[in-house]
Amino acid sequence: MPKRVTVPTLFPPPTYSHASVVEAGTKLAFLAGSVPLDAGGKLVGEGDPVRQARQVIANLEEQLRAVGSDLAHVLSTDVYVVSSEPAVLSAVWEVVEASGLSAGPHSSTLLGVACLGYTGQLVEITATAVVPEDPAE
Repeated sequence: MPKRVTVPTLFPPPTYSHASVVEAGTKLAFLAGSVPLDAGGKLVGEGDPVRQARQVIANLEEQLRAVGSDLAHVLSTDVYVVSSEPAVLSAVWEVVEASGLSAGPHSSTLLGVACLGYTGQLVEITATAVVPEDPAE
């Protein structure tokens, strides 16, 4: 099982850990960026970063399920938000926290960026997760 490390000599992170350590032999999944598209490829939540974040989390859960994992086994994420406004980044982070991703807590980086891959896309999350040998873990 991964060991989550919060470094006591660094500023304490609000709901994530500074690092995650995985022993050799652990099965890992490196997920492509989860985007706010529905199953038909249509953008969900145009102009609404919070709605897009919810769709991104839902899609991330599907990606994890497909490889035999779940949000509780996510080690690390990068959360990309098209905005330079701290309030917008915070609103998206609230969706991440509410999803249970930060329950680990996992390691994460929240970034404000100029643009993402799909027209109108405001949020994307990449993730690395443990794939447990026993699904009950």
